[in-house]
Amino acid sequence: MNILILNGGPSGARGGTCRMIRETVENGSRAKGWNVTAYDLDGMDIKPCRGCFACWLKHPGTCAIKDDEESVHKAMAWSDVQVWITPVTFGGYSPALKKALDRSIPNALPFFIKVHGEVHHPQRYENRRSFVAFGTLASPDAGAERIFHNLVRRNALNLGSVMTESRVLYEGAEKTGLADLVEELLHAAKEAK
Repeated sequence: MNILILNGGPSGARGGTCRMIRETVENGSRAKGWNVTAYDLDGMDIKPCRGCFACWLKHPGTCAIKDDEESVHKAMAWSDVQVWITPVTFGGYSPALKKALDRSIPNALPFFIKVHGEVHHPQRYENRRSFVAFGTLASPDAGAERIFHNLVRRNALNLGSVMTESRVLYEGAEKTGLADLVEELLHAAKEAK
């Protein structure tokens, strides 16, 4: 199993819960003998998508922007499970994770297919993957959590997901129980493969 961890949490003290989740996922995956590629996106040189569609029309599968996202694209393509970690921002992703996900369109084809009665782009590569997303909030916020879960589900559907799970943890969450939750979600992702 190839696990890709995209940590969109901020650097420094504010990203402590995101780093704790990243370390728990990484350690749990490595303990199973799985290959792990992990990126701490905050601080990486990832520019926003230009919307130029050169990755579809001029040089298929390759982004026109040359920066740190190139290695993230490759890891996305070969991953069996993608783990997204982010502070929940108005129900959405952190700027660092949003930029990385926006720039993933080279991994899709510029054609259309119907999935569950909806129009989507087919994936460029045959490998289908599972998505597990962890959001963090300072305290419970039912509206933001609902939006986050829906956003993850919709994005994963558009990326050809075979299984999608999302959880919200609160800042300062205890590490106790996190390892069991990660184990449960990674097991479900492996079974879906």
